[in-house]
Amino acid sequence: MRNFPNTVSSGTKATALGSTSKHLENMGLVAIIVGRFSRYLNSPYRLGKGAGDPRKHTGDYGEKVARDWLRSKNCKILARNFKGRKGGEVDIVVKEGKQLLFTEVKTRKKGAKIRGLSAVNRKKQALIQRGANEWLRRLGTREVPWRFDVIEVEVSEGEKPVVKRIENVFQNSAPRRKW
Repeated sequence: MRNFPNTVSSGTKATALGSTSKHLENMGLVAIIVGRFSRYLNSPYRLGKGAGDPRKHTGDYGEKVARDWLRSKNCKILARNFKGRKGGEVDIVVKEGKQLLFTEVKTRKKGAKIRGLSAVNRKKQALIQRGANEWLRRLGTREVPWRFDVIEVEVSEGEKPVVKRIENVFQNSAPRRKW
């Protein structure tokens, strides 16, 4: 254990150390609870009956599954459906350790001909990049580690969803600007 200067009482040091380790323990506990009890991760998919676009329903469901899946992996959700002022958008902005993840979620029904990752074409990548650049601009720095991920959620009526994360799918091709 590291020695601290005498400017702080031993009681304060013990409290600080105890609360820090307790916080880390609780984060692991939260991840376990979310992973175990998430209704989206552990329940069979049901196509909503009634009004509305079934594709939107499936996409919204996939984003909920992805958020719960990320939480179960000790990630912190910072924003969902983030929209930049110049038309950029990111489905989920996540903090994993010290790294920011700009995450696109693609939900497909089991047996779909096109994989979710294939739908993240250059146009979609540019949209995500604009959203990520806006997030970093608001943050005031680009000096944090960050990457672009895609989460594929595969659903089938009456079955639990299957989640796959593809990390570092593409690089930021937008020019660096001073803010």
